[in-house]
Amino acid sequence: MPSEAWGRDAWLCSLIEVHNAGLSMSEPITAQQFWIRSPGHGEIVRAALASPQLDEVRVAACYSSISRGTETLVFEGKVPPSQYEAMRAPFQEGEFPGPLKYGYASVGVVDAGPKEWEGRSVFCLFPHQDRYCVPSAAVVPLPTDVPPERAVLAANMETAVNVVWDASPAVGDRIVVIGGGVVGLLVAWLCNRIVGVDLVLVDINPARAAVAAGLGVAFSEGPPVGANADLVVHASGDPDGLVAALDVAGTEATIVEASWYGSCPVSLPLGEAFHSRRLTLRSSQVGRIPPSRSARWNLTRRLTLALGFLRDPRLDLLITGESRFEELPTVMSALSRDPGNTLCHRIRY
Repeated sequence: MPSEAWGRDAWLCSLIEVHNAGLSMSEPITAQQFWIRSPGHGEIVRAALASPQLDEVRVAACYSSISRGTETLVFEGKVPPSQYEAMRAPFQEGEFPGPLKYGYASVGVVDAGPKEWEGRSVFCLFPHQDRYCVPSAAVVPLPTDVPPERAVLAANMETAVNVVWDASPAVGDRIVVIGGGVVGLLVAWLCNRIVGVDLVLVDINPARAAVAAGLGVAFSEGPPVGANADLVVHASGDPDGLVAALDVAGTEATIVEASWYGSCPVSLPLGEAFHSRRLTLRSSQVGRIPPSRSARWNLTRRLTLALGFLRDPRLDLLITGESRFEELPTVMSALSRDPGNTLCHRIRY
C-alpha cells in the first residue's frame, strides 16, 4: 500500500476512535439520513442506529455520490408504478414516490463489527447516510490503490461494465457512444481499450470534449456522417439521442439502450430504415447480469471488477463537484432543475 494511503487510513481510523470514545455506553447511537419526503422535496433526519449484529459491520461514511440520471428521476417522483419493485435500491427504506431513502454509492470505513473488517475502507450500495449497519457480505473492500474520493464512481462503473457485456464489442469494431454523462463516458473508456476499435463519443454539450480528451476518447458534438457503426450505445437519457443512434447504426448492427426514461414516453421512427437495415435494439439494465455470464458471475464479483477499474487517476475528471452532506437537500433540488455541466457530484461527510 502506498504511504499516502497508509496515512489516509490511519487518519480515518484515528478519527473514528475519537468519535467512538465520545460515545457513552448508555447513549444510543444515531444516524443522519437523507429522505425524499415527497417529489422534489428532501430533508436530512436523525434516527436511532442499532448496534451491529452477528456478521454485520457498522460503516462510518466518508463520501457518497449522486447518480444524476436515476436519482433525479426518483427525486422528482418520475418512477412509473409498474417499475416500483424493479427500481428498489438494495437498502432502500420507504416506497415510491415517497417518503423514501434512496441511493447506492457510499464509501466509508468500518468502525465496528468482526475484527477482520474493522478499519477497512469499503464500498456499499447504501443510500446517503453518515453511519449504517449492513451484513458484511454487502460491503466490498476498496483496492489499496483506489482512493475513497474516486471509489464513489463504483456504481456507475458497474453499470458501464454491464452495458459493455450486453453490447459485446469486438476487436476492430466501429463504435459510436451517444451521451457523454458518467455512464456514457465510462462505456466509451472501457470500449476504447479493445484493440483496433474506432470509437467516437457524441454529446451536444461541448464541455464534454475536454473530459473525453482527458480519457483518450475521440469526441464529436454531432452524430458522425456515414458512420456505418457496428455497435451503438445510447446513454444520453434524451429520446433524440436514441433517434440519432438508429441513424448511425450500420446494417445488422446492434443499438444498446443504456438510458432510463422513468415515466417519460419515447417515440421512435421505426418506419424508416430500422427494418431494412435489420437493426437490433437491446436494453441494458444493471439489476441483472447478462445470461452469458450469470452462471459464473455474481454481483459481488462484478462490483469488485468495477472497483479495480477505478485505479486510473484520469477518472477523477468525472467528478465535477463536491458538497457537504448537510447541503444535500439543496444540491439534489438544484441538480434536478438544472444539472448544467455536472457529471458525478460527490457528497462529503
